[in-house]
Amino acid sequence: MTRSSTTRSRHPIRHTVTAVAVGLLAGTGLFAAGPAGAASSAPSPTPSARDAGIRAPGEAYMGWTQDGAGRARPTPAQAARASSLAAATQTPGIDVSSWQGNVDWASWWSQGTKFAFVKATEGTTYRNPYFAQQYNGSYNVGMTRGSYHFALPDNSSGTAQADWFVGHGGGWSADGRTLPGVLDIEYNPYGATCYGLSQASMRSWIAAFTGRYKALTGRDAIIYTTTSWWTTCTGNTSQFSASNPLWVARYNTTPGTLPAGWAYYTFWQYTDSPLDKDYFNGDLSRLRALALG
Repeated sequence: MTRSSTTRSRHPIRHTVTAVAVGLLAGTGLFAAGPAGAASSAPSPTPSARDAGIRAPGEAYMGWTQDGAGRARPTPAQAARASSLAAATQTPGIDVSSWQGNVDWASWWSQGTKFAFVKATEGTTYRNPYFAQQYNGSYNVGMTRGSYHFALPDNSSGTAQADWFVGHGGGWSADGRTLPGVLDIEYNPYGATCYGLSQASMRSWIAAFTGRYKALTGRDAIIYTTTSWWTTCTGNTSQFSASNPLWVARYNTTPGTLPAGWAYYTFWQYTDSPLDKDYFNGDLSRLRALALG
């Protein structure tokens, strides 16, 4: 299968980047391809992650699974129903990672897509090699854009990962079209569901990340998760609901029950067909107000 800007199959083919391309990226100070400096002892994806197309560290993407057992795809009817329910009051957007490669942003803009989130980093080694094209390209066609960090709480501290994220694409600027960064914390594609952390330790890890992110940027990070993972791995804490906007993932006709403390979601990832699609819970003026801070 060739790389497409509009599709990601259940078993995507891992993109390769030539040595020349790597050199060019390194020369510009942008983003190295693959998990830079990954050691041979790096964890291997779980069978369910491999089923979702993840073959190596760095290849995880937002919403790779809904329940830890594989990628649960919505039916076309569910996706259509979710779209019809939200279209009148909410703002459509998409999220992308290296799986989408160079995205045809003009095409998505013409389809009414108003915002985009781009994977920037994972752990403390990986940087999305397509980040510049995706992050700048979405902005250049008129979208409000943001970036996200795929958390690996068993890899390093929340503080270290926030530093890595902000240093490699996760920053924020008060231009009215750059959204605060996202902590993508969900099922572990490389091992134990809760990354080997107790619920108390997970809450502490999230607090370290979000606290450091705010100290560096002045903004509260958005938290992306599923209600099932949040309940299992944090004890369904409401600790962050007063400060951090919620981005809930649920591929169905409604976002369903939200994690404790959040009375409403700010973003909802409702389908992955033909790629990850999302809604902001408000009109475009409110989205830009969130971006402006």
